[in-house]
Amino acid sequence: MDFLLSGAAACGACLFTNPLEVVKTRMQLQGELKSRGSYQVHYRNVFHAFYIIGKVDGLAGLQKGLVPGLCYQFFMNGIRLGSYAIIESAGFIHTRGRVSTVKTILAGAMAGVVGAVMGSPVYLVKTHLQSQSTASIAVGHQYKHQGMVHALMAIYKGHGILGLWRGASAAVPRVSVGSAAQLSTFSSSKELVIDLQVFPENSWLVSLSAGMISSVVVVLAMTPFDVISTRLYNQPVDQFGKGQLYRGFTDCFSQTLKKEGLTGLYKGLGASYFRLGPHTILSLFFWDELRKLYRQFR
Repeated sequence: MDFLLSGAAACGACLFTNPLEVVKTRMQLQGELKSRGSYQVHYRNVFHAFYIIGKVDGLAGLQKGLVPGLCYQFFMNGIRLGSYAIIESAGFIHTRGRVSTVKTILAGAMAGVVGAVMGSPVYLVKTHLQSQSTASIAVGHQYKHQGMVHALMAIYKGHGILGLWRGASAAVPRVSVGSAAQLSTFSSSKELVIDLQVFPENSWLVSLSAGMISSVVVVLAMTPFDVISTRLYNQPVDQFGKGQLYRGFTDCFSQTLKKEGLTGLYKGLGASYFRLGPHTILSLFFWDELRKLYRQFR
């Protein structure tokens, strides 16, 4: 039941934040491996990107990749949050009755690794679909997928079962770092809010406040890994399924840092917060409230 509740919570958040995921993906691919001023800027900021995508690709363009996005959230976060809930219920994250920062980081990272590996194929497809756009505002490599099933079949036919897990080397550090930051700060923030007695212990405002604190930490910790992950998933590949731009996570990280500087690793930071912030807040809020309801009516 923990896995189902966790997946449902993440899907609820995804419905609201998917347009921001499209914007974030486009901004992270804009000017890939090019120095500032040497490429055309289609998206000046998150609000301009939102307007341009809606104008050129239509409102449906802002919900590109929604189906694989929902699948990814259900399986990845269902496994990640569900695993963490079981670890939490077993008392592993506490030391002498208090939340242990080290233990929550370890538990969050372990849960994140499992979720990232399981969800990698649909995240690959989601990235491809969300980067696809009209030629006049296109950024990054443009795949020609017609939907999630078509994309999965095309990748499988072209590169076999391992092709579906291309980019997983970036997904594991991305999700493990994000998961460790998210769940450790959420558990600690929740305990802090309860200790300060800002709200009644069982109030939904406790979960909401903790989620808001957690969202800031998640975005700062996760954005560089998110940029690398997006680029590795979206890069063109040869007939053997090998990337034509990057050899792997370390190569992508070093090339981006060398050619675009530190700011290249934080491309789309505003879009990342507008996407990851609300998603973190909503998913953790829904997750905590659904678990409370389940315990109440069990």
